[in-house]
Amino acid sequence: MTDFGESNSRVSWVISICVFTFTFTAPLSTLLSNRFGYRPVVMMGGFLISLGTITSAFTSSINEMYITIGIISGLGYCLTFLPTVTILAQYFSRRRALVTSVASSGESFAIFAFAPAFTTLKEHIGWRYCLVVLGIIQASVIGCGLLLRPIIIQPVPVKEEEEADKQSLSLKKLAAVYELENEQTRTSINSGVSQGSEDSGVTCLSTSNGDLRTAGAEPKALMEWEVQDKEGQEPSAPTPPSSLMEKDEGCIEEAEAEAGPLQPSRPKLLDFSVLKDSVFIWYSLFGLFATLGFFAPQLYIIELSKSRGVENSMASYMLSVMAVAEIFGRLSIGVVLNKVCFRKTLVLLGCVVLLCLVLVAFTIVWEFWGLVVCCALYGYFMGTVGSTHIPMLAEEDVVGIQKMSSSVGVYVFIQSFAGLAGPPLGGVLVDATGNYGAAFYSCAAGMGLSAICLAMVGPAKSGMCQRQSREEEKGERAEEENMCQDVEQTDFLDVDLAPEQSPVRQAVDQGASVI
Repeated sequence: MTDFGESNSRVSWVISICVFTFTFTAPLSTLLSNRFGYRPVVMMGGFLISLGTITSAFTSSINEMYITIGIISGLGYCLTFLPTVTILAQYFSRRRALVTSVASSGESFAIFAFAPAFTTLKEHIGWRYCLVVLGIIQASVIGCGLLLRPIIIQPVPVKEEEEADKQSLSLKKLAAVYELENEQTRTSINSGVSQGSEDSGVTCLSTSNGDLRTAGAEPKALMEWEVQDKEGQEPSAPTPPSSLMEKDEGCIEEAEAEAGPLQPSRPKLLDFSVLKDSVFIWYSLFGLFATLGFFAPQLYIIELSKSRGVENSMASYMLSVMAVAEIFGRLSIGVVLNKVCFRKTLVLLGCVVLLCLVLVAFTIVWEFWGLVVCCALYGYFMGTVGSTHIPMLAEEDVVGIQKMSSSVGVYVFIQSFAGLAGPPLGGVLVDATGNYGAAFYSCAAGMGLSAICLAMVGPAKSGMCQRQSREEEKGERAEEENMCQDVEQTDFLDVDLAPEQSPVRQAVDQGASVI
């Protein structure tokens, strides 16, 4: 502001463009990661971060910094951040929240160490050489990207035992149908014997409707095979049930051979199908509005402290207080999320509501220790929200680990618009009111709206699960009805055991049906 003679709003556009580029190019980061892998993408991002920061030291206007820090470094941040968050979430499942919290605490340590260090260094060598030193330090991200080891998550293959169980289950169902039809045949035989007719063998086979051709070929063959077996005859033409089962098993094996082995599906380079998911929509709106409250405190807390009587040397430590509290927030939320037995989004919702209240408290506190307490509380809850809102996508409460790699790019892309508008909006309010506390009102309003959207994720998920369960129940009922129809397609065969001279036998010869 001093060297270029610019206003708060003009300077804040540097951070706004950087954040917008970081979030708007998230789909590009996802596409490149799925195409070339995480390692080269992160290394390229580290190079761009260092390049943009170092070249910013040689700019002569704020417009040039819009390009160097805003676009070049912003793109580098995107290429490094999203792939590392994604690969970390893929490596862990049971302790994913704790691991991501520990990993993300690095930025809190950096703020704690660099904020007072670069403030002191700037007084000795100036802000331009500070950017050069910072750019050299950021070049270490290239080495970090080189150490990444990619992981490929493949769908769990169906085990042979499970396939055998499925085949045996289908054979058992088929055998149950045969057994039911055979039992019906036995019932008919017993009814004929109880009526006093002599056991003279099968003399007539007739269906209840008088048309044997409407009966299925397999049930007919099974019943004739069973009756002949009772008489001690050699079953010739009919096929025994074991043969039919072997044929059925052969058909299953033939179908599997035609289908081929399971092949792991390759992930899409860029997938916007998650936008059809109502849970993801509500969660994205939460991220959109929450972004309004992520940046203004770090940008304006030092100036706010100075405007309220805090010494210049002490005002820079407000960021350090935030950073230390943020470390504890990131670590504690990881432990809490590993212990809870209910929806983890509810824990995140509580943190968002408390963060909104802390942002409001900044506008009414005027003394040093009050600001210190607000900074500590803001840093703590900022750590809980900032370290979990992106990895939370991998939880089943939102989209799940299978859609993590494709949804994270779309999610951060949606946040880009709030990242672009948030800092300038705070700068405009500060320039219009002359009070740095006005910027915190916009942050609190955005955080309140985000809490409402996050609260809608649970009902949306419940409604989706209920719809899926209803569809599954309908499918099961339809399958049961189809099985019942298959059983009832063929009426059981009536067996006439009456002797040839009996009146019943004469009636059958004349075309009557025996019941």
